[in-house]
Amino acid sequence: MLDRIFKLRQNGTTAGREVAAGLTTFAAMAYILTVNPFILAKAGMPAEALVTATAVSAAVATLLMAALTNFPLALAPGMGINAFFAFTICLGMGVPWQSALGLVFINGAVFLLLSVTGARERIIDAIPHALKVAVTAGIGFFIALIGLQSGGLVVANADTMVAMGNLAKPGVAFFFAGLLLTAALIVRRVPGAILIAVLGMTALGLFVPDGNGGTITKWPTAVVSWPASLEPVALHLNFDLFVQDPLRALVLTLTLLLVDMFDNIGSLIAVTRRAGLMGPDDKIPRAGRALTADSTAAMLSALLGTSTVVTYIESATGVQAGGRTGLTAVTTAFCFLAALIFTPVLLAVPAVAVAPALVMVGVFMFEAVTDLDPKNFVDFVPAVLTIVMMPLAFSISTGIGLGVLALTVLALVTGRRERLTPVMIVLAVVFLIHFLEAPLLAALR
Repeated sequence: MLDRIFKLRQNGTTAGREVAAGLTTFAAMAYILTVNPFILAKAGMPAEALVTATAVSAAVATLLMAALTNFPLALAPGMGINAFFAFTICLGMGVPWQSALGLVFINGAVFLLLSVTGARERIIDAIPHALKVAVTAGIGFFIALIGLQSGGLVVANADTMVAMGNLAKPGVAFFFAGLLLTAALIVRRVPGAILIAVLGMTALGLFVPDGNGGTITKWPTAVVSWPASLEPVALHLNFDLFVQDPLRALVLTLTLLLVDMFDNIGSLIAVTRRAGLMGPDDKIPRAGRALTADSTAAMLSALLGTSTVVTYIESATGVQAGGRTGLTAVTTAFCFLAALIFTPVLLAVPAVAVAPALVMVGVFMFEAVTDLDPKNFVDFVPAVLTIVMMPLAFSISTGIGLGVLALTVLALVTGRRERLTPVMIVLAVVFLIHFLEAPLLAALR
């Protein structure tokens, strides 16, 4: 039955491998269950209800993606977008969180319209091969940096911006040991290497001191807990801002749309390419369905009471573990639902046990740079700019935007008019407006 539904043999996989991959994806994404409520609570939203909203929105959206595409992609409230929601829209501009959810819903509706009309699919197809390769490599660089930062091996520095962490600290040393273990298991081609490493380091952490009188892995306070009600946040959105200040509402909606669209497109390109799902014509099969799924999920997230749900780049951890079909996504979705009951146990997994998985996934995704031609500077310079700026700006969409602008300018000055497609020109203009929007937002405050 599973083979018929998910076409397992056709995709060269097995049910066991898909389930292991789904568990691996969830292990890499589980942090969102604590981070998203923490961020959105700053906007005045009830944290307990946000835990439930985060898990339910992730599960429903991921199941929708599996049903429409049979892709091993998982979705959850997006990092970066949630910070923009809480700190810029709500705290910075004084917009009530209920009205901000209304902006998220309208953003999702426009997103869906662009998807069903094929506009978003045409945007993906119009992105040159070099930039698609750069997106994959850049997100690999980005996700590796997140892992190194989570593990404490890369830290902030006032003089040099970043610096190496202190390996003498127990947590950092534990992370580095986990990184070496994960790499060793992958080199030895151990099935489920990433999940084994995460679970093994979590168990080991129960006995390793953290330097503060405790252990790296904390014993859970309970095995199960009753989920908090969704009622305080679900269906509380309103559209008052569109009546009270339509210009501000329009600017904020367009900003949400831009970040949402290109974070999704970037993740979709990177994960499908890594999974070998991208066709020989450099196009993503069933791209229209995938884009419809995540745009519908964006609307659902507003109804459930959280910021925009997006496709997660951490899906690449499941792909690296062997996931190739929607069964991986279904497994991840059920893990999110199970998390509502087993939250104390799942949250006991320390960040330093998951961080090595992110680094190794980033390493594998960075392999895409071998497809770039350094002699073709019209493509190579924008590609490098895309790769470098994703982690340095801490934004997938920023990296893509700068790459698009650079490619457009270089195509103009070199006469490479085949690069100046209508879609690329429109994208360049939109990104230029986006990068110059800060003064506009400041003027509206």
